[in-house]
Amino acid sequence: MNLSLVASVFETLRITPPPKLTLLEAQTLTSAHVPPFPPDIPALLTGIDSAELALQVKKVMLAVYPKEHEVNWIEGESSQVVRLGDFHPSSFTLHPCLYIPSLGEGTSFESFAEIVAHLRAPDGCPWDREQTHQTLRTHLLEEAYETLSAMDDDNSADMREEFGDLLLQIVLNSQIGSETESFSMTEVIKAIYDKIVRRHPHVFGDVQLDGVDGVLQNWEKLKEKERGEKKEDKGLLDGVPAALPALTQALEYQDRAARVGFDWPEVEGVLDKIREEIEEVKNAQNIAEVTNELGDLFFVLVNLARWRKVDAESALRGTNIKFKKRFGYVEQGAKKQGRNLSDMTLEEMDALWNEAKSLGM
Repeated sequence: MNLSLVASVFETLRITPPPKLTLLEAQTLTSAHVPPFPPDIPALLTGIDSAELALQVKKVMLAVYPKEHEVNWIEGESSQVVRLGDFHPSSFTLHPCLYIPSLGEGTSFESFAEIVAHLRAPDGCPWDREQTHQTLRTHLLEEAYETLSAMDDDNSADMREEFGDLLLQIVLNSQIGSETESFSMTEVIKAIYDKIVRRHPHVFGDVQLDGVDGVLQNWEKLKEKERGEKKEDKGLLDGVPAALPALTQALEYQDRAARVGFDWPEVEGVLDKIREEIEEVKNAQNIAEVTNELGDLFFVLVNLARWRKVDAESALRGTNIKFKKRFGYVEQGAKKQGRNLSDMTLEEMDALWNEAKSLGM
């Protein structure tokens, strides 16, 4: 890249060149989907010589930068400040460039990894320095459930916060791995990068697959091949975590078995099995039999959910939330009447319950 061009750009902008700068030929973004540089460092994109390339650059930048972010369009000795969302140059002469100022401190993954490493450093936080993979297990689990709760509520602000808390757990564990020389954040990222590429030959290769079912079937074939290459004596279901919630675990077992053809040919088979299991629950003679038959019934109900493209765990969680809201309405109704729930008849509580239903709770 012509460094004299870079110098002339900052002369035109009448600003001191920043201590850190990403220099990039815009043509390298032709097939990109996100900017290949951290947004907390200013960037200078050169060679934007067509409306088509300018549109692609804008599209890629908007994947990270807000529409309101001000950028500088430079042509020769003239420059123009424009919001990124309004960027659509009409002329492309005299070495056109786009200067993108930093999005601000703390907006890159690298800067986040740095502050986490600082927490673990000798001059960091005593609590963070004491943590191990084992002590962080409960925090990881709690953050995962809090993230699921935000997703269930479809609350964007809460999701943004909870995804950040969850990311902290991943980066903190990776920092501990780096300190113990067992693995680094780079190795974590590289491993999942390679796995995604390897398991998506229909995207990153020339394999032709037929829809989602074809993708999932090929996914299992690739995983089976990987297990063989690792010489692991593990079955198809052995990779499902034992700590998963029971409904989620059942769904994953059934999904994996179905991908290799172990499944009813039609949903009617599942419905017949549900009827059969209900009868077996009715005929159970003791607590052990009831427990066993209810487990079978739960399992086949999860299978029905899978056939109907429903996540069983989310479905039950949604019903739990609905029950909580409606029961809360019943409690409030009793308070308004100056009564305790224990003093109300089932019919009276049911009337309040139906009121809650009529209100869309």
